Amino acid sequence: MLNRFLLLLAFGAFAAADTSAQAQGTYQLAVLKYNGGGDWYSNPTAVPNLVRFCNQQMGMNINPDVPVVEVGAPDLFTYPFIHMTGHGNVVFSGQEAQNLRNYLIGGGFLHISDNYGMDEFIRPMMKRVFPELEFVELPFAHPIYHQKFNFPQGLPKVHEHEGKPPRGYGLFWEGRLVCFYDVECDLGDGWEDADVHGDSEATRTKALQMGANIVRYAFSGAAN
Repeated sequence: MLNRFLLLLAFGAFAAADTSAQAQGTYQLAVLKYNGGGDWYSNPTAVPNLVRFCNQQMGMNINPDVPVVEVGAPDLFTYPFIHMTGHGNVVFSGQEAQNLRNYLIGGGFLHISDNYGMDEFIRPMMKRVFPELEFVELPFAHPIYHQKFNFPQGLPKVHEHEGKPPRGYGLFWEGRLVCFYDVECDLGDGWEDADVHGDSEATRTKALQMGANIVRYAFSGAAN
């Protein structure tokens, strides 16, 4: 699997691989499993619903099966897009941090959605992955907010916790956005089945549209 991933990179990274993979429906989004006690398994219906939305609204033909992959596993390199969420503690070992770093530098994309309570734990762990990088807040004009769906004010607000606005941060490696991190947004909650949180259809639609923008951007090959 690792060799296949590297071969795809050699022929033009995920942007080039995306075209043939979409035609075959062979590529997948995956959920990241991590240690530390945090509930990485939150929102079990979220990513499957996002995949369904992307397929229906943008013709992406992503495999509907959403596997779970561990941070330090070689299989990480099989999946071009990884989603991570939770409410609590996150711990990356040295090997796991290096594996995630290699994955992201090699062309992978990580979306982190703070499910409230994750922020204080994920920031030092991502610093372990990229000691030389800092999260930067993305301006509302950034292309990730303007793919098929337009979000002129940035992230939609799904759930309210402390009266703070939703904020989107990124890690950039050599000009390429490798990680998008939403905070005070609960974006993944908005992807869940309607009866899980009781969100309105309008709220769920906005959340799914923003999620689809993130997926589309990750596969676009855009550099910034």
